[in-house]
Amino acid sequence: MRRLFEILLAEPEGVGAAAALEAVRASMSLTKFESDHYPSGGQRFEKILRFATIDCVKAGWLHKNKGIWTVTEAGRQAYLKYADPEAFYKEACRLYGEWKAQRDATSVQPGEAAEPEAIDEAAEKLSVTVEAAIDHAWTEISAYLHSTDPFEFQEMVAGLLRAMGYHVAWVSPPGKDNGVDVIAFTDPLGATGPRIKAQVKRWQSKIDSDGLKSFLATLSTGDVGIYVCLAGFTKDAQDYARNQETRRVTLIDARRFFDMWVEHYPRLGDEAQRQLPLVPVYFLAPPD
Repeated sequence: MRRLFEILLAEPEGVGAAAALEAVRASMSLTKFESDHYPSGGQRFEKILRFATIDCVKAGWLHKNKGIWTVTEAGRQAYLKYADPEAFYKEACRLYGEWKAQRDATSVQPGEAAEPEAIDEAAEKLSVTVEAAIDHAWTEISAYLHSTDPFEFQEMVAGLLRAMGYHVAWVSPPGKDNGVDVIAFTDPLGATGPRIKAQVKRWQSKIDSDGLKSFLATLSTGDVGIYVCLAGFTKDAQDYARNQETRRVTLIDARRFFDMWVEHYPRLGDEAQRQLPLVPVYFLAPPD
């Protein structure tokens, strides 16, 4: 667990769960028990570590959001305070116990259907199962997005804008685009509202502030900029975009693009849906 925190602390913006778990696995020599798989599937090491992170989340040390794990300030302080791995994890368990005791004191248990401990264990196992399923799904979706043809991805962005109610006037053909890939308006004639300019990148590396400045230079007065980069944006680029007073720009990484795609999926055209087809799968939601 301390090795996991060490890896996460090196990336303040967070690390994908699968990548973090793999980094821990690669840095250690697993026992035969840890490297074996459960009959139902899944390596013991990964499930044990995922299960153990629940204590750290409830302790307020670890934050999970859409498959991205980040260490909180409280977690960083705990990592520095408890150098001994056993003491570190015991403190997380103690804090989890406090959280659970406070929850139990203010909630009604479901009769005599099961003991509270059994309910908690079932909920934790369910939480790990759902979390692993979400991570696996996102890994496949992210790989699919990064494998799309650059011009196909431009069309996907254009299709999303149409589903959101905008009128796409132009999508850059193959060749030099002068920094703009999609132009859209709020009405069919472009007579009202701002002109929307979008830059679209499938890059594996994040856009820095210099890259963002180049795009902002293409925006005229009244334009609204949308920068889509699957890899995301550096902190400097995010800060620069946030501090703009006259030029409006929205930064969209892979996860935000996907969230918007899901939100507007029913309104996407048939061709757009074929470019990134999705099917919902329902799980019993773990309790908070």
